[in-house]
Amino acid sequence: MSASTHPRWVREKRDPSWLARLLDWKPLLVVACLAPAVGLLLVFLTYPLGLGIWLAFTDTTIGRAGVWVGLENFEYLLEDRLWWNAVFYSVFYTGVATLLKFGLGLWLALLLNHHLPFKSILRAIILLPWIVPTVLSAIAFWWIYDPQFSIISYVFVDMLGWRTTNIDFIGSAWPARWSLIAANVWRGIPFVAISLLAGLQTISPSLYEAALLDGSTGWQRFRYITFPMLLPILAIVMTFSIIFTFTDFQLVYAITRGGPVNSTQLLATLAFQRGIPGGQLGEGAAIAVSMIPFLVAATLFSYFALARRKWQQGEGND
Repeated sequence: MSASTHPRWVREKRDPSWLARLLDWKPLLVVACLAPAVGLLLVFLTYPLGLGIWLAFTDTTIGRAGVWVGLENFEYLLEDRLWWNAVFYSVFYTGVATLLKFGLGLWLALLLNHHLPFKSILRAIILLPWIVPTVLSAIAFWWIYDPQFSIISYVFVDMLGWRTTNIDFIGSAWPARWSLIAANVWRGIPFVAISLLAGLQTISPSLYEAALLDGSTGWQRFRYITFPMLLPILAIVMTFSIIFTFTDFQLVYAITRGGPVNSTQLLATLAFQRGIPGGQLGEGAAIAVSMIPFLVAATLFSYFALARRKWQQGEGND
């Protein structure tokens, strides 16, 4: 007896509609995914940057549309002693603060890379200066540097008796400059330390074990293993640190507002002072635009440092 077979009904496959084909088209998907990010960049980055560059070539003031004046604002800046003073202190502030942050941050990263008790808690505590809002940090330092109510002056004068008068941290030029650098270093060390610590943990322990078997010293291991392996992340972190420090505004403006007698003006604070309270939008924009060559130089530094690292590893520079 043969089993009877029944024909199976198969649904006819239809071609996808034009809408389905359109939604499955890869170029459209790419554009749809990138459109929100591109839109945000255009609105919040490209437009303000373009407007600022255009204003730098006009004599616009608050309440009055300006006319095109070409390089007149920049020619005026080259003769302005206050702008040159801001350039000097911006470079000095950035250079000294960056060196101190990287020296102390690298030392702290090397320390935290060892097996320490409560290592996770220590890493979280170290991040506190970085995660605290800048304005709150600035207000705290403003209180620490206050000539009358400074806690440091209280310790040195009233508790230890090492001085008879309070310390004037921000009442004269150079003490104010160094005080701002100290505040910036305190805020920036956690970013450098945690970033370099992440880089240290990517280095294979077998490299150090092989070096120990060869009888290397601690300095030799740092020079020939740690530093070369850290160079890519070191260049990137240093570039970001230079950019953040050079464009610093909140810390300086909240503590000294560029004083005393404009001795602590950075290019960012001077641009704000000329453009907003001073009303000279064109001149303020020109000061802000004058920062671009310094920022481009910091970016090029990162690129060439990374290219040098690729050359050491035998890779191409493309």
